[in-house]
Amino acid sequence: MFSIMLTMLAGVIVGHFLRRSSCSARVERTISFTILILLFVLGLMVGANPRIVSNLGRLGWQAVILAVLSLGGSVLAAGVVSHIILKKRKENKK
Repeated sequence: MFSIMLTMLAGVIVGHFLRRSSCSARVERTISFTILILLFVLGLMVGANPRIVSNLGRLGWQAVILAVLSLGGSVLAAGVVSHIILKKRKENKK
C-alpha cells in the first residue's frame, strides 16, 4: 500500500512540473487506452471465472441495484453541491 501511495505522490510531483508541456495530451490518450485495456482484461477474468458466470443472474441484479443507487446518490450530491456553488456565486455578484 505504501508503494502505491509513493508512486501516486511521485506522479503528482512530476505532473506538477510537466503540466504546461505538450506531453499532457499524449498522457491523456495513453490513460484512456490503458483504462480500456484494463476493462477488457477484467472482463476476461470475470468470463473465465465459473463461480461468477454461474451466479451471474443473482449477482447481475445486485449489481444493477447497486449501480442505480450509486448513480442516484451521485446525481443528488452533484445537484446539492451545484446549488450551493451557484447560490454563492449569485451572492458574490451582488
